[in-house]
Amino acid sequence: MNDKLPKPVTLESLQAMKHRGEKIACLTAYDAGFTQVLEAAGVDMVIIGDSLGMVVMGYDSTVPVTMDDMVHHAASVARNGRYSYRVVDLPYRSYTSREQALANARRLVDEGGAHMVKLEGGVAMAGIVEHLAGQGIPVCGHIGLLPQSIEELGGYRVQGHGAEAARDILADAHALQAAGAGLLVMECIPATLGAEITADLEIPTIGIGAGPDCDGQVLVLYDMLGITQGRLPRFVKNFMDEGGSIPAAIMSYVDAVREGRYPAPEHTY
Repeated sequence: MNDKLPKPVTLESLQAMKHRGEKIACLTAYDAGFTQVLEAAGVDMVIIGDSLGMVVMGYDSTVPVTMDDMVHHAASVARNGRYSYRVVDLPYRSYTSREQALANARRLVDEGGAHMVKLEGGVAMAGIVEHLAGQGIPVCGHIGLLPQSIEELGGYRVQGHGAEAARDILADAHALQAAGAGLLVMECIPATLGAEITADLEIPTIGIGAGPDCDGQVLVLYDMLGITQGRLPRFVKNFMDEGGSIPAAIMSYVDAVREGRYPAPEHTY
């Protein structure tokens, strides 16, 4: 009997968590070994992110990451993933048209084991999101700071400061939900804007530097374990400082998210 095993997390169960006011704990994952550790710690959702280009492959940005890279790492995670919900990034310039987006999204689902694909952009991406959703591909949006567009944004900086910029990001959120997105990642925006968007939307929001009122939180695994060197964003907390071991640090993160202790004011904008 497997009655004691956790039930697989689904988009519907994540939606139910939002409605019950339960926080969603999410981390990035890139391989089979860490996936086991994340699931043992109780992580609800993993994002196989193109951040792997920087923390695993040694690139200066996410831009060089290819579809083959994403399929390879997604499949590694899927082999050991038993119940967490898997969201996989569509990499840079892999969704420039509806046809290209659909073909690549199908690769991530069929070859990579994705439950959902993620793409960056707001209003401009609504047509792509609608097309994918219409073809039965679950989609997660990503607004605010867009790592694939870092040159256009002028570097890694907080987005949505000022009334006009905040209105634009709010419009992005509503456009993606209306197009059929099932989840929304919000990166590097003021906490007040993160709270407003979360309250406005029916779909769950996952914050990374978007304040404590998002429905869930995500961090890059290597950042929260203190592996990443150099200057880190304000929203990053090194959970190894209080965990002592990798499994304990990840469990500490999950508990902090669930209990609303992370992010604290010092991690927000």
